[in-house]
Amino acid sequence: QVQLVESGGSLVQPGGSLRLSCAASAASGTIFSINDMAWYRQVPGKQRELVAHILNGGTTNYADSVKGRFTGSRDNAKNTAYLQMSSLKPRETAVYYCYATVRTLANRKSVPFWGQGTQVAVSS
Repeated sequence: QVQLVESGGSLVQPGGSLRLSCAASAASGTIFSINDMAWYRQVPGKQRELVAHILNGGTTNYADSVKGRFTGSRDNAKNTAYLQMSSLKPRETAVYYCYATVRTLANRKSVPFWGQGTQVAVSS
């Protein structure tokens, strides 16, 4: 069992910055590797939206709406992904979710996992 735990969400003023983290963990003794990681966001009543897709090598593809303001990255040694967000806008208030495809030694197949989400509120 692999868990993705997001952190860093909070209330921030418009124009402010936040750094989200997504830490992947597993039971003791479980060896796993993460393939793709991604950040999504969702507001009530709307579809979950892809924000940043971070490939294993670190290359990141961004939604057009966040290009130039958000930076996705990952530290494979720490099994952690990050989303640095700047110049935040009120309409970007949402629950931000971490997503990852994970392979364990016990199961050579990659399996998708979602984090529980972290709330980001952009408001003055």
